[in-house]
Amino acid sequence: MIGSLLYLTASRLDIMFSVCLCARFQAEPKESHLTVVKRMFRYFLGTQSLGIWYPRHSTSFEIIGFSDSDFAGCKMDRKNTSGTCQFL
Repeated sequence: MIGSLLYLTASRLDIMFSVCLCARFQAEPKESHLTVVKRMFRYFLGTQSLGIWYPRHSTSFEIIGFSDSDFAGCKMDRKNTSGTCQFL
């Protein structure tokens, strides 16, 4: 399930943080993680028309990207958290 969600994050950036947080617990998943993943799938059913679609043949568009990282900032497991923002 997490692999499918990671595939969807290419066009659905609104779930990037939640999916990456769940992916951290793949080695030892709990029932609560399964509940969160099922909730994400229910969210997709209600928001199927949302997403980012890039034009196939466009001559004039510019992508500007920014990123930020927080090294060992998570209080629970001291893992890294990062995020990006792209403007088209």
